[in-house]
Amino acid sequence: MYIPRHIDQQLMEWKDDSHHKPLLLRGARQVGKSSAVRNLGKSFDYYIEANFEKRSELKELFKQTADVRQLATNIGLLYNTPVIAGKTLIFLDEIQVSAEAVKSLWFFKEDFPELHIVAAGSLLEFTLKDIASYGVGRIRSLFMYPFSFDEFLVAQGKMTWVEAKQKADAKHPLFEALHNEMIQQFRTFLIVGGMPASVVAWLETNNYNNCQSELDDIQLSYYDDFAKYAHKVDITLLRNTLQSVVAQIGKKFIYSKVEGGYRTEDVKKALGLLCDAGIIKRVSHTAANGLPLGAEVNDKFRKYIYLDSGLLLRILDLNFGGSQGYIDTIVAGAADELVNKGGLTEMVLGWELVKYSSFRAQHDLFYWENLVENTTSEVDYIIAHNMKVLPIECKSGTSGKMKSLRLFMRNKNINSAIRCSLENFAVLEEEYNGNVVRNIYINPLYAISNIMMSTY
Repeated sequence: MYIPRHIDQQLMEWKDDSHHKPLLLRGARQVGKSSAVRNLGKSFDYYIEANFEKRSELKELFKQTADVRQLATNIGLLYNTPVIAGKTLIFLDEIQVSAEAVKSLWFFKEDFPELHIVAAGSLLEFTLKDIASYGVGRIRSLFMYPFSFDEFLVAQGKMTWVEAKQKADAKHPLFEALHNEMIQQFRTFLIVGGMPASVVAWLETNNYNNCQSELDDIQLSYYDDFAKYAHKVDITLLRNTLQSVVAQIGKKFIYSKVEGGYRTEDVKKALGLLCDAGIIKRVSHTAANGLPLGAEVNDKFRKYIYLDSGLLLRILDLNFGGSQGYIDTIVAGAADELVNKGGLTEMVLGWELVKYSSFRAQHDLFYWENLVENTTSEVDYIIAHNMKVLPIECKSGTSGKMKSLRLFMRNKNINSAIRCSLENFAVLEEEYNGNVVRNIYINPLYAISNIMMSTY
């Protein structure tokens, strides 16, 4: 079954745009790219799905034919389907195996612009990096990720819950019963994760074990993909680096902790490849003195977060001797135990910020740490919001436990900040210097989408 995704609207807008460009759908393996395109294909009279891994002759076809109109005709003949501009959608799946096919997208824009053509690939970023220029201005990219929490609720038929929490704020918090239900759903989301196969297993069976089986298969496919990186970096180094990322979630990444005694430069290369594959994402240290945040990055301080909480728990179980303690805490632990458990919730917060941002760009994540000697102040995420610097902390305690957030606000002269927790919507107002009011808004972890729509 197809579960609606937020990207569906973007895909329909692309279809209806009279000046549409060839589309690249980018993201990690098994996040739902192909399913989203197939769903889009239902809105066309004719649909062709050409998978380069299933039909090797496609690669030769793109090598032999330079004329894109002839290419489209040949693809239609191969799949016995009419190719009619405006009525046919051609989907080139796993396009990363053919650099010629990727390059052809440039010329579809120039020589056959009225045709709707979309491409996707699990390791597409590697191919794009190997091509000096892949059509800037002539190709549109959309980026796709695992299910967000809002999508997870919608998948369960709880759209009214999504609407209710998006209307909530400090002046209009959710009523207590619904707030508690949201917390329980968020706990479930942490275990199930957002990978489509796991979400479907949960919807069909409500059985965590079935979700875990799907997640094990996905994780194994990621490990199997490492063989495709072999010409770039050692496979064992990739596996060890990924496991070290998992072990260091929520902390500054220390290269020497990667098993095997590898050089720092080799570990950095492995981390770069894992980022390109979409499996991990870097969180860079920023001085955050103003915008853009990336202008003041300190490359010596970086964190890395893994793609999905469900997958993270499976790696912990398979490679670190068990994740049952995590799962017990998620299901029944106190709020402070859940939020502070090994950086898991901080990781999910980071991905939620990305998932609710524009699909049109790859979004960087930043954090802040006080680099003054003998200090431990740190703010989990710093984002650019409404042309301002907005700090976000993942916390469970009372206002007295937000020393780092207050220090950052004071040092950077910032009057608004957010504390994400399992508390209901609220605001802490503090008067500073007699006439300046600083606000720390309490935003539940289940309502990260509210942040992106807010006027904080």
